[in-house]
Amino acid sequence: MSQRTLRGRSAVIGIGETTYYKRGESPHAEFRLALEAIIRACEDAGIAPRDIDGFASFSNDRSDPSQLAAALGCRELRYANMQWGGGGGGGSAAFGLGPQANGVSGNAAHTVPYGLMSPAQMFAMKVMRFMHEHGVRQQALRAIALASYHHAQSNPRAVMYGRPLDEARYDASRWITEPFHLYDCCLENDGAAAMILVSAERAKDFKHEPCYVLAAVAGSQYRAGAGVHNTPDYASASFKTVAPRLYAMAGMGPSDVDVLQCYENFSGGVLMSIVEHGFCTPAECNDYFTLDNLTAPDGDLPLNTSGGNLAECYMHGLGLNIEAVRQVRGTSTAQVPRVEVSMVASGPMVTPVSSCIFGSEATI
Repeated sequence: MSQRTLRGRSAVIGIGETTYYKRGESPHAEFRLALEAIIRACEDAGIAPRDIDGFASFSNDRSDPSQLAAALGCRELRYANMQWGGGGGGGSAAFGLGPQANGVSGNAAHTVPYGLMSPAQMFAMKVMRFMHEHGVRQQALRAIALASYHHAQSNPRAVMYGRPLDEARYDASRWITEPFHLYDCCLENDGAAAMILVSAERAKDFKHEPCYVLAAVAGSQYRAGAGVHNTPDYASASFKTVAPRLYAMAGMGPSDVDVLQCYENFSGGVLMSIVEHGFCTPAECNDYFTLDNLTAPDGDLPLNTSGGNLAECYMHGLGLNIEAVRQVRGTSTAQVPRVEVSMVASGPMVTPVSSCIFGSEATI
C-alpha cells in the first residue's frame, strides 16, 4: 500500500482577518465577521467569493457551510466539514465548562463539587505534574509569555499591541491557578480569520507564491479522552503519537523547522507541545525556554511571532496558521529570515490535537 500523504498536494493562496476586539466589543455579529474574513482572504488570493466550493470550520461557531455558501453566492458547495473537540485541537476550537446551578452530572460530577471547574484549573494539574516530574521552573513558562508579548509589540493587529510585558510585571501578576499567572492564559476575543486552499496544480495561478501543505495530521494517544483526570499518560500535551506521523508525512524533522506557531490555551501546554514535537527533551526545558531562544529574528526556535493566543488574539488558534503562512511568504511583522518550513501545533492537552507543516516552493 502506498503511503497516505498530503505532502505538496495543496497550498494556501489566500489569508484574511477582521479587526480583533476584546470579547463582547465587536460591533458586528459572528456570522458577519466570518463573511468579512472570507472576503478578505478572497481579495488576498485574487478570486471571487463565489468561486469557493468548500468550507471547514469549528463546530461551536455559527459558521454553517451551507449558510456561508448562500451568503457568498457560491456557485456550488462540493465539500463541508466542521471540527468537533475542544481547545483548538483541530486547528480551531474552544473549550469551556458551564455546569447548571441546580446540579451537575457525568464527568463534571467528579470535579465540580471539589472546585475544579475552569479550563485553567483542569490544565494546570497536567502542567504541574510535568513540571514536578522534570524539575521545570516557572521561568520556562514566563519565557513563553514574554516571547508572545514581545512579538505582539511589532504587530498592529494584536490586541496587546502597545502593552509590553516584562519579567517584573509577569511575576507581579495575579495567580489564576498555579502554575498559571494572568499572562500564561489565552485571551478571549471577537473576530474572524480565514484561509483559502487550492490543489497544488492550481497554486501557481494566483497572486502570491504558494505556501504548500507539507503535512497535516490529527489524533491522540491511548485513552487520551478518559474522563475525570484518569488518562494514563497524564502529563502530556497529546502529541506523542501525532508528531512522529507529522514528520514522516513531511519527510523532515524538528531541525528543519524555521519557525513555530504553537497554540497557547495556557503556556504550559506550549512547553509540553515543544517537548513532544522533539525540539528539546524534558531535562533541557529550563535551558531551552528562554526569551532569547524564542524570539525573532535570531532565536533558535522563534515562537508565536504574531503574538499568538496570549497577545495577538484568540480565534480558536487559526491566527497561528495564518501567521505560519505569513512567515513563508516573508510578510510577518516579526519576520524570521529565509523561512522555508513553518509549523503549527494546535490544541495541546485536549483530544484530538493536530499539527501541520507549511513549506515554500523550495521544499517541494
